[in-house]
Amino acid sequence: MTICSCEETINEFEMLTRDAARVQKDTLKKILEINASAEYLQNFGLGGRTDAESYKSCIPLCVHNDIEPYIQRIVDGDTSPVVTGEPITNLSLSSGTTHGKPKFIPFNDELLETTLQIYRTSYAFRNRKYPIGQGKALQFVYGSKQVITKGGILATTATTNLYRRQRYKEGMKDIQSQCCSPDEVIFGPDFHQSLYCHLLCGLIYSEEVHSVFSTFAHSLVHAFQTFEEVWEDLCTDIRDGVLSKKVTAPSIREAVSKILKPNPELADSIYKKCIGLSNWYGVIPALWPNAKYVYGIMTGSMEPYLKKLRHYAGNLPLISADYGASEGWVGSNIDPTVPPEQVTYAVLPQVGYFEFIPLEKPIGEETENSASIHYIESDPVGLTEVEVGKIYEVVITNFAGLYRYRLGDVVKIARFHNSTPELQFICRRSLVLSINIDKNTEKDLQLAVEEASKFLEGEKLEVMDFTSFVERSSDPGRYVIFWELSGDASDEVLSSCANALDLAFIDAGYTGSRKIKTIGPLELRILRKGTFKEILDHFLSLGGAVSQFKTPRFVNPSNSKVLQILSRNVTQSYFSTAYGF
Repeated sequence: MTICSCEETINEFEMLTRDAARVQKDTLKKILEINASAEYLQNFGLGGRTDAESYKSCIPLCVHNDIEPYIQRIVDGDTSPVVTGEPITNLSLSSGTTHGKPKFIPFNDELLETTLQIYRTSYAFRNRKYPIGQGKALQFVYGSKQVITKGGILATTATTNLYRRQRYKEGMKDIQSQCCSPDEVIFGPDFHQSLYCHLLCGLIYSEEVHSVFSTFAHSLVHAFQTFEEVWEDLCTDIRDGVLSKKVTAPSIREAVSKILKPNPELADSIYKKCIGLSNWYGVIPALWPNAKYVYGIMTGSMEPYLKKLRHYAGNLPLISADYGASEGWVGSNIDPTVPPEQVTYAVLPQVGYFEFIPLEKPIGEETENSASIHYIESDPVGLTEVEVGKIYEVVITNFAGLYRYRLGDVVKIARFHNSTPELQFICRRSLVLSINIDKNTEKDLQLAVEEASKFLEGEKLEVMDFTSFVERSSDPGRYVIFWELSGDASDEVLSSCANALDLAFIDAGYTGSRKIKTIGPLELRILRKGTFKEILDHFLSLGGAVSQFKTPRFVNPSNSKVLQILSRNVTQSYFSTAYGF
């Protein structure tokens, strides 16, 4: 995109958001017109009407379980208009990292177009603040296995559905987001080999790289943790112009060998820079001197990785990418100067039809720090009817057959931009930890881990990753928190951490239950180094893509394989004594 077309994009955004209510009305009309013949809409008696009142009175709010029978028919090969007017020929697989089972989500060309609209908008605002010219992006992106369903439908991750389309590649070229690596690396059969070659290609084109990207902060951190281990091998490859023997996939070898030429000068430069770094602080700007920023989704479950990512990024700004899900996009980050912890997303009124379920905490549960999910719900309101400072659950109607679909995300309205709201992501609504009347979400868990990990600072240690589980095999049940640490801590410090975790859950249901012993003492289990990499490898073996991987913050009992990995890697265990024995 030229500076001129960036300004055009911003002008279009300003125009659409000035009249967001009308744009929403038109967007719903368009969605319902092109899908008028969909059986799902007809079953609820919509009868071709396209106004919001009829739509909301006929079509109920839904979650994935409600539409699963319809999607299953598409999976099995039903080509009739089940949920959309045109047959669905592609399906996206959601990450499935919590329950261990991915969900099928319909994907079509209209979703691709809304993706490009979101990307173009945030790029235009980003480029206004951090202008980038011609060049490349160091992108840690990975395709995943593509499966053909029983009915002949291609199913893969949303990321792969995008990257395999020519239209997407053209759109990325427009916004200066061409990947350093050839397609063969993105779609390589082995993630570890692809990651190695992403790093190698990034170093070959180091002077041209203007931004560093991955879908999630987790995969950025993982990439540079890997770099710490393989940097000398990468230097050898560049010095000799010969690709490491560890890259065995013929498609990757052939593609990367074409761009790898002997360059002793570059190898020496990389080597000197690496040995001159203090504990890898600022490795990104050191090796990619023209990079303007590091970019990826950094909110929600990605926040715990920001400390480590800032360490690698040094003085480079971290910019949180846009807000959406496999089910569809919601908003763009139009203020790239804001740190990820405070980022908001302006809803694009033309990418879908949005409703918001008002959520209120019951009186007595308005604890400032708690993300308790025990909300009282009111009737959904429209995009322009939300109120600043209030919290809501997002409901989306998209162009690919999801109607009044509850995303399960809790957001707070930070402000309005013209007449469209800017949302702050609070947490996933799904319950994480609960034994009886206690209710704690992912956000509560994150806050507890942050509080307890302060005890590690004296020993210069950090929590590399964490997850949780509810142990019900004993009576009373208890919370189990798993930590993987950067080094060994003393028993005294880890006992203090277990107590601090227990006390950091301030939900009234939890504290009351602990006091009367209907919930047992919290248990902190310490894991061997590399346990979370083993969980990632398991996820990849199921056909997932690393760019879609999110560490499950709560392991469901049905996810037996991940529980087995965790259990066999426990090295120490500490029970809290915070509420007495």
